[in-house]
Amino acid sequence: MSKLSKIIFISIFFIFIGCGDEQSAKNVVKEQSIKVNIIKVEKKEVPIWLRFTGRTKASNKQEVISRVSGILQKRYIKDGEYVKEAQKLFKIQQDEYIAELNFAKAKLDEDRAALKLAQANVNRYEPLVKEGLAPRATLEQYQAQEAKLKASIEGDKASIKTAKLNLDYTIIKAPISGKVSARRVDVGNMIDAKSSQILTTIVKTDPIYAYFSPSQKDVMLFNKLSDKQKPYAFVELDTPFGTKRFNGFVDFSDNTVDPLTSTITMRATIQNNNFELLPGSFVYVNIFLSDKMKFMMIPPYVILNDQLGKYLYVVDENNTVKRVNIKTAYSTKYYANVVSGLKDGDRVITSSLLKIRVGAKVKPNDNTAKEGIDAILKEHKLIPKKEQ
Repeated sequence: MSKLSKIIFISIFFIFIGCGDEQSAKNVVKEQSIKVNIIKVEKKEVPIWLRFTGRTKASNKQEVISRVSGILQKRYIKDGEYVKEAQKLFKIQQDEYIAELNFAKAKLDEDRAALKLAQANVNRYEPLVKEGLAPRATLEQYQAQEAKLKASIEGDKASIKTAKLNLDYTIIKAPISGKVSARRVDVGNMIDAKSSQILTTIVKTDPIYAYFSPSQKDVMLFNKLSDKQKPYAFVELDTPFGTKRFNGFVDFSDNTVDPLTSTITMRATIQNNNFELLPGSFVYVNIFLSDKMKFMMIPPYVILNDQLGKYLYVVDENNTVKRVNIKTAYSTKYYANVVSGLKDGDRVITSSLLKIRVGAKVKPNDNTAKEGIDAILKEHKLIPKKEQ
């Protein structure tokens, strides 16, 4: 190889080495330029909610029956319709009951006319008996007839009242507001009041009840820490369009423990203005426990797991990534309580968790205002209103 060729070869070699060093330097810079979001954590008073599974149930259910018998003449409602209290539902044929009312009225008129005659006879015979011109027995007969007719008139009035009631009962009205079931009878069917035949069923679902069964231990904790007569509650319903929330309060706790499950039945009354919650739905019931205790809370999604247990990444004072092993206690889908591993002021990494590594240099962006515990509480409406 000539001297010129060696010089060219050496020059090209150093050019490649220089390019490699430059690329390595770029990689280092690139690694150092990783941006991550962080939140600053601290132990503070946080509203605590207990979460249970539950089932919804109508707050009222009424089976509609007829109080009089007859042919069903008309139906005013459609299957599945929402009705208001006292709204017309069905009509029983009225001819027979109108006739009974008219007969009772006629009997009253007849007895009143007879009473006038009896009273006239009494008034006519009283002075005659005093003067000894008529027998007392005849006067007593007229007085007895007068008393009998007065009693008959009272009976007539009662008969008229009964006939009016029966006529009114031919129009069957909704006892409560709610949604009616499918019809049980059709127009033209004979309705027998004595058989308690069900015409339809009405269920009231606003408000709606959510029943759940916490353990005896949970109930004891709840009774000890809750300071409200009707604690706040909300239920969550999973739908194809996401999770829907419905607000309410706890208003009932049973007085016995189920010996088979060691649970106690409790109930939350839930607002259901749009009737979206149906009886029998599976829901998650969240009840407010207290906001007087301090916890170290973090978002659950920043917690990682491996063979050594739970851990997360933090940024130290040199903007270097560090692994911190943690232990958690109370947690929900909204936040987790860290009982060891973190201290006030630690900066927990919330983004790029799969890209970073221990010892890497990062550029932290403080995102506490959007991802911190206060933001989580506000976003998911977990802060009870003080004025309530």
